[in-house]
Amino acid sequence: MSMLQIGILGVAGVLLALQFKNGKSEYGIYISIVLGLLIFATLLGKISLIKDVLNEINGVAGPGNDYWKTLWKILGITYAAEFSSAICKDAGYQTIALQIEVFAKITILVLSLPVLSALLQTIRGFLI
Repeated sequence: MSMLQIGILGVAGVLLALQFKNGKSEYGIYISIVLGLLIFATLLGKISLIKDVLNEINGVAGPGNDYWKTLWKILGITYAAEFSSAICKDAGYQTIALQIEVFAKITILVLSLPVLSALLQTIRGFLI
């Protein structure tokens, strides 16, 4: 799907969800979840292209380089946290959404510490 088609699908879904806002508001939440999953499913094709290019770059970087796996984990955490946080905000649970965002940020920080450490060691090796 093109960006225009995704945009039209999103706007149509929002308009449909607005129809249920006064009566059955939970249907609006269900619609937004389904739309989010549908958009993510179409995004998987584009992510596989990015993964192929990154694997090619990883081949140049040398075997045993696990930093790409970490970057993919961080990307997945970011998307999952943003998606679930947005669903919670749409449902009116801003506090839970904020807790999801904080948990994701701390998890990303923990995952990125080995990468940061290796980067600092590399810089230190150049300076000495």
